[in-house]
Amino acid sequence: MMPRLLSRSVFAATTLSVAAVLSPSALAAQAVPAKAEVPAAPQDTVRGLPIDGIAAIVGDQLILVSELMTAVNQARASGAKVESASDLAKLEADMLERLIDAELLVQKAKAEKVEVQDGDIASAVDDQEKGVRKRFKSDAEFKAALKEAGMGTLEEWRKITGDQLRRDKLQQQVMQKLQRDGKVTSVNVSEDEIKEAFDVFKARVGPKEARVGLRQIVVATKPSDDAKKRARAKIDSIWLDLQKNPQDFELMAKKYSMDGSAELGGDLGWNRRGRMVPEFDRMMFSLNPGVISPIVETAFGFHIIRVDRVQPAEVKARHILVRPQVDSADERRARLLADSVAKAWRAGGSFDSLSVSFHDAASGEDKSIPEYPRSELPEPYRNALEGATLNQILDPFPLPDPAAGVAKFVVAQVTFLDEAGEWTLAEARDRIRDQLSEERKMRRLIDNLKKQTFVSVRYDPAKQGGDGR
Repeated sequence: MMPRLLSRSVFAATTLSVAAVLSPSALAAQAVPAKAEVPAAPQDTVRGLPIDGIAAIVGDQLILVSELMTAVNQARASGAKVESASDLAKLEADMLERLIDAELLVQKAKAEKVEVQDGDIASAVDDQEKGVRKRFKSDAEFKAALKEAGMGTLEEWRKITGDQLRRDKLQQQVMQKLQRDGKVTSVNVSEDEIKEAFDVFKARVGPKEARVGLRQIVVATKPSDDAKKRARAKIDSIWLDLQKNPQDFELMAKKYSMDGSAELGGDLGWNRRGRMVPEFDRMMFSLNPGVISPIVETAFGFHIIRVDRVQPAEVKARHILVRPQVDSADERRARLLADSVAKAWRAGGSFDSLSVSFHDAASGEDKSIPEYPRSELPEPYRNALEGATLNQILDPFPLPDPAAGVAKFVVAQVTFLDEAGEWTLAEARDRIRDQLSEERKMRRLIDNLKKQTFVSVRYDPAKQGGDGR
């Protein structure tokens, strides 16, 4: 019996990131046709209006041709090469298979009663929005990019992104649940299979890039006592104004807050316990919605907090941050302290003890970077590592802190070094084994789901052409 059919959101099943596509370069790739003359997928029309088609049916869900074309366009915008009609047909077939696989996993998640919390999605969307906004010079440019991508408004983009993230998380969580329940069996990979896959691995990942590992102590440039007093006086004044006009919180955050949330009216999105520094965290989770907090001091400065919404284990909050000003004298003081830390470390001082005393947790820099592509490190790190040897404790080097307007200083030791070059089988063996095992476990699960689910593929890329279907 044919199942009842329900259509889905246009972007719902694609596993490509909306945030990855929403960038100036990617949008250009979507808007400008590829150099090769590749036939576009035809569309039937009635009185000039396009008619969508059905690409596949999975259970009680439709995958529309428009969804498939969106996924294909996103793949092309993200770098998939299409130089001929056969390339396009292969890409369409691959993307359709991905859409079907994703839908099977989402339906399995529902059957297993796997759920994703609304707060997790809202928080993830907030994070993506902040990340995407940083790619544009202004809010107007960001909104123009939304419009060019066919998303209209920020609210529409957030809904599309949230739908996609929800489906992605459902797929991840159902796999984890099935593995915990012992319903996904491990797959052994032989040495011969690893050797056979080695050439494919090298072709896919390219030459081995130089990688480096570090452990570090980041010494912050801290304000003087006088600067802290001035900042405290300013936040006190803002707090008093808010007592008279609490409805102006967002406006005052835009006017006075000294961090990236200012343009959002101080909005910090949804947060779970432990995500913020302890002093901020304790206050945020003690507030009732709508209540303006007393002033909270953290390593970042002075805060006023307001919680907007609460749900189990999460709160959605705003804040106003006033940072004490720091100057060149404070920077020189931090540099001298970093030199002293490096000297003590080289003299045999314990990294653990030194890092507890001097590492600035509020800097956001990890104490340990076990292994990282050298080319992706910030320029100050790359410069400091020139000619470095394993286990060397580097001379302290400045790391710009744009928010503060001065530098913080890094004292680092090299814990891992691997130069660029060709991969050896020994270096790649574990990565290949893990990847083959995961791919085969996933493939086996999806193949079993296909046997249990009605799947009908209606779109054949090989039969598409400029002359019609």
